[in-house]
Amino acid sequence: MFKSVPEATTRFAMLKRGEIDVAYLLDVPQAQELKRDPSFKVAFSGGIASFYLDYFDMWDPESPWADRRVRLAASHAIDRRALNEAETLGQSRPTGGFVPRNLEFALPLEAHAYDPAKAKQMLAEAGYPQGFDAGDLHPFPPYTSVGEAVAGYLQAVGICTRIRTMERAAFIAEWGAKKLRGLCVCTVGVYGNAASRMSQYVPSTGTYAYGGWPDVDALYEQQAREVDRRKREALLHQIQKTIYERVRFGMIYDYVWPSGVGPRVAEPALLLIDPYPWAAPYEELRLKPGR
Repeated sequence: MFKSVPEATTRFAMLKRGEIDVAYLLDVPQAQELKRDPSFKVAFSGGIASFYLDYFDMWDPESPWADRRVRLAASHAIDRRALNEAETLGQSRPTGGFVPRNLEFALPLEAHAYDPAKAKQMLAEAGYPQGFDAGDLHPFPPYTSVGEAVAGYLQAVGICTRIRTMERAAFIAEWGAKKLRGLCVCTVGVYGNAASRMSQYVPSTGTYAYGGWPDVDALYEQQAREVDRRKREALLHQIQKTIYERVRFGMIYDYVWPSGVGPRVAEPALLLIDPYPWAAPYEELRLKPGR
């Protein structure tokens, strides 16, 4: 019988003891330990969740984040390649688009380049040559290490933040109630197509949108009524291009994590469906003969 469990605090130990066959969402040190043991394999799964920087205060005209140059500076401050290596062994997919490329109606967009000198220059042009205090930075639970790394990159260009961690249920409640301030290293994992992916985050009426633009709202409503597929795709591409150009989000990467595969498994069926975070389809998942 194939067995797998998601408990974060026990999955690695259970895999090592042979109590489960696949352990998802391993930390990098755990994955590296498995790589040194020929009895185990490291495979990768995910691709559906995206990490991004959200500027909660950008809708306040008195906030530094209201200036596109400041938002773009923060994005240029992030070393996505180094963060990717540290957090996911380099397997995540840096992106500039809010919609993963392999979802329907996605517009492929490149991530902003890591360029701290350019970030400092843009801050100076916006009137912050010495940087500024950006308040709280909320890492989406439990990804505190990603939040801490991003805070370090921002600090290096003069954007000072304070990490504020919360229990996940409390975070989701305050996020949805629009009570959070400052910045968020957030994640989105909504499946479907570009419209469903953006539905809660891009239109001003979205559950997790702290503001919006009337023209983008109008485009989103228009695409929902459009029955011609090509015209709807063009509208959704226009929305994605607009929020990219206006730096609505500081996109980081589409999340692909290391998973541990036990000695009984011949084929773990990870990322055979891309994006899909778990082993699938089950018809392809196989144990070794005699196991």
